[in-house]
Amino acid sequence: MDGTERVTKAVIPAAGRGTRFLPLTKVVPKELAPIVSTPTIEFVVAEAAGNGLTDLLVVLGPGKDEIADYFAPHPDLEAALEESGDKDALAAIRRVGELVRFHQAVQQVPRGLGDAIAHAADFAAGEPIAVLLPDDLIDERDDLLGAMLAVHAEHGGAVLGLLDVPRRDVGMYGCITPAPGADMTGDVIAVADLVEKPAPDEAPSTLAIIGRYVLPPEIFPALERTEPGAKGEIQVTDAVRLLAQEGVPVHGVVFRGRRYDTGNRLDYLKAVVQLAQQHPQIGEDFGAWLREYVSGSH
Repeated sequence: MDGTERVTKAVIPAAGRGTRFLPLTKVVPKELAPIVSTPTIEFVVAEAAGNGLTDLLVVLGPGKDEIADYFAPHPDLEAALEESGDKDALAAIRRVGELVRFHQAVQQVPRGLGDAIAHAADFAAGEPIAVLLPDDLIDERDDLLGAMLAVHAEHGGAVLGLLDVPRRDVGMYGCITPAPGADMTGDVIAVADLVEKPAPDEAPSTLAIIGRYVLPPEIFPALERTEPGAKGEIQVTDAVRLLAQEGVPVHGVVFRGRRYDTGNRLDYLKAVVQLAQQHPQIGEDFGAWLREYVSGSH
């Protein structure tokens, strides 16, 4: 370790309108859509806590107070569950509040991921931060964030979660240009440059940036200098690119495990099915029913 400050703070940007999940998201934030009975955002919070992060800032949009309510204590409900002796339900509703210290900020106008992260400047208070996008669920049996934190502890700078995707899909992501001589077979890759949503035939690699970042405090002045791109949005990819051009080390950790994308309806349903089979109470029965259903014997 080179003395780089240990990361203890996490940011979850949750200000988007969730239009792909209308009409549900008229009244329920997409981040509270459940996997069985657990909101998707809780899986991400648990990942942060499991990697030693102690303070969490959720960047909310207007009208998304339900997320803050979910993290708040519910004394009346807790008292009723205690009185009824329902210890399992009581533990479930207390769990999320016990994982981390919760903070919140409001992004009044959705001006992109970079702008949402910029709202964390006061929260970061000159320290590095981890950023976890709630649409990306990483299976708890696989490690990504822990490996990224280890790379940050060794090298400092910015660390990006990467996924090797088919070239036809790379235009949906930011992607990286590996540094000259980088070992493309390894799990940690030095990054020379970044580009947001390139045309597939012009992409410098097929290593796409997914929803995990470890960012140094220099990211905040870089975001202030980042010009808005398409739709007037400020892209964190462009800000990290500025840092790379100015000599800040940037590395990527290639993820080869299980990832669940809840950002659109089809992938959300796939995530529900896959994670429901791991559920401690219903997983075995659900898996048996699913195999029967798929076999056509229903």
